[in-house]
Amino acid sequence: MCLGIPGRIIEVIEGYNGQLALVDVAGVERKINIGLLDDGPLACGTWVLIHMGFALERVDQDGADRAMTGLELMGRGPDPTDTVP
Repeated sequence: MCLGIPGRIIEVIEGYNGQLALVDVAGVERKINIGLLDDGPLACGTWVLIHMGFALERVDQDGADRAMTGLELMGRGPDPTDTVP
């Protein structure tokens, strides 16, 4: 399993054999490669998980929310109030 960052497709970029898309990742627009997704065309609003600039998997809104929550939890580090028995 890899670390996937959720992004929502804004548009598929013309040219490039339909392999580039503009996505919104937490409010920042980025160009990513969608050529690895082989399960049909992507529509605007579709959520994908991105790793190293490549969309690896389609997800629904719930899957995108869970992925972002996991990323946020990893970024917080350990809770200093937690005690280890």
